Amino acid sequence: MASIHHTTMKPTKLELLTGWLPQQSWYVGHAETPELVKAGGFRLDDPEGAVGIEFMVVVDEAAQEPVAYLVPLAYRGAALEGAPREALIGTSEHGVLGTRWIYDGVHDPVVSAQLRALLRGEAVPQHQNTSDTPDPTVTVHGSGPGDGLDVEVNRVLRPVETAPRSSGRLVAGWTWPDGTSARGVLAVVAPR
Repeated sequence: MASIHHTTMKPTKLELLTGWLPQQSWYVGHAETPELVKAGGFRLDDPEGAVGIEFMVVVDEAAQEPVAYLVPLAYRGAALEGAPREALIGTSEHGVLGTRWIYDGVHDPVVSAQLRALLRGEAVPQHQNTSDTPDPTVTVHGSGPGDGLDVEVNRVLRPVETAPRSSGRLVAGWTWPDGTSARGVLAVVAPR
């Protein structure tokens, strides 16, 4: 189980995402500088214990209507060899672990493998802010067929009223700036 360090990061994750998010093709905001708040998410454990894995939901309050985004994050102690340049969100100085390379998790093989394991029912989602604590609010509906499955991460999140009935869907919640809760599909097993 990964340990959560309650310490400083300079720059913070939100500061890094504020500069990175508007450069992404799936960014739907109109502001050059979004106003991001952390709204939810969860963690997965790396079986090797080397990569921190967080699925963070951030809400952009700069938009006329707040927009929720999912950003899977990979925290590494060294640069990820072979990663495309656009995969690096930035580096940050962690108060305990030192320099961390923070990547967009869709480009990180460890994050992708653990997301597939979660969709197969072989990994347990962990609480975003508490060590060694499963998060039962993160649910998988159905399971994927195996290692070869394709997974699509929903970057712009939309609330759903009820859990989808089809298989291979990851559902979790977040909180809007006004305090209301929402749940939506974060990732789906994609047809080949």
